[in-house]
Amino acid sequence: MKNKLIKNICCIGAGYVGGPTMSVIALNCPNLRVDVVDIDKEKIEAWNTNDLSKLPVFEPGLEKLIKKCRGINLFFSNNVEENIAKADIIFISVNTPTKKKGIGAGFASDLKWIESSARQIAKFAKGHTIVVEKSTLPVKTAETIKVILNSSDQNPSGNNGNKNKTFSIVSNPEFLAEGSAINDLQYPDRVLIGGEDDNSIKLVKDIYMKWVDQSKIITTNLWSSELSKLVANAFLAQRISSINSISAICESTGANISEVAKAIGTDKRIGSEFLNPGPGFGGSCFKKDILNLVYLCNYYGLKEVADYWEKVVSINLWQQNRISSLVIINLFGTLSDKKLAIFGFSFKANTNDTRESPSINISKNLLKEGAKLNFYDPKVNKKQILSEFNTESNVSICNSAIKAAEGADAVLVLTEWKEFKALDWKNIFQVMRKPAWIFDARIILDKSLLEDIGFKVWSLGSS
Repeated sequence: MKNKLIKNICCIGAGYVGGPTMSVIALNCPNLRVDVVDIDKEKIEAWNTNDLSKLPVFEPGLEKLIKKCRGINLFFSNNVEENIAKADIIFISVNTPTKKKGIGAGFASDLKWIESSARQIAKFAKGHTIVVEKSTLPVKTAETIKVILNSSDQNPSGNNGNKNKTFSIVSNPEFLAEGSAINDLQYPDRVLIGGEDDNSIKLVKDIYMKWVDQSKIITTNLWSSELSKLVANAFLAQRISSINSISAICESTGANISEVAKAIGTDKRIGSEFLNPGPGFGGSCFKKDILNLVYLCNYYGLKEVADYWEKVVSINLWQQNRISSLVIINLFGTLSDKKLAIFGFSFKANTNDTRESPSINISKNLLKEGAKLNFYDPKVNKKQILSEFNTESNVSICNSAIKAAEGADAVLVLTEWKEFKALDWKNIFQVMRKPAWIFDARIILDKSLLEDIGFKVWSLGSS
């Protein structure tokens, strides 16, 4: 084990973390074979498509990496058993959604895919295998994985039989921001590696040292690594909820949220990152990880701490409901038979990820009020948008902004795509029903210019 030569890496899970992460590893470690496996045949087919614009994950720079590495030392397949068997290191990068039922429902993480992956590894792995937690996991999940890997029924030839079949657990959480994931992977602020034995930590560390300076690689015990990921996301989400709560005060007092954010962001103790007000945070991690943290705090009897962090999520939902209400109020108190154009469905720009997108909750609120919605997003396809709604009634998906705006009473800008800034707003005004409203929840448009055209404009955080 001490002088183990790493040749083959397997990643279980070909999603928003697994695909980009393994692509960057393949690029920087040409001597390694990197296999990304997933049971979803449609997803793997998409990763292997010749039309790189149709990859299942959109990230700036990802197409270039896939073109350079795929078929050379980067491979995508459904051959789970085969690739687990030959792997020296296995990254688990599967989804860990919030539980919908049972103990901890609404707060705790559902670890069924983690457990399934661990059982597959226990069954098919050979020799000594380093198992790396890449998914965001609750503290102490490594204990669960360890028990499964070393159980006699899942690993009949393992520690209770063939001593050559052994495992080490390492935590290596991702700290990616979707929309800049490739850059974050190539030039990370830090790489965190937690483990129980120094040699396994070193072998994982050696991979990253091919392109990351050693000073940016932090090593800890397993539990510190697992908790650090949850806490990092909780702190970032808290900043978003904090600035969004102040946006409401600005609207009531005549202050301007952009000016306030700039003023406090220049304080080096605070900094300017994650002080962009908007319709709330989204994505796969923030809400899930905070609720997970709340669950853990309650489990260990820390009710006051749990209440504190739960409020961060409550403020986020409140901001979305507040924006929905403002739309209704400004459109004469009713949306019955009114058409609204929703610009942006991904949870942020430069990604096609719609998980927990503020657009979803805001749109559902508007539909309940009787609105007809026209959606336009540059990267989110029709199937993805429609999957968020129980019915296609009053929901239309458009292939352009101008089409979505036709006959609309209002446009809601809910994702900060750059193309929305450069739209022909004069033309959009012409095709809308009057009075034509713009609700700029991302503060990316020129309010004065829009008002000169003839729009009535609501801009987040200003009177």
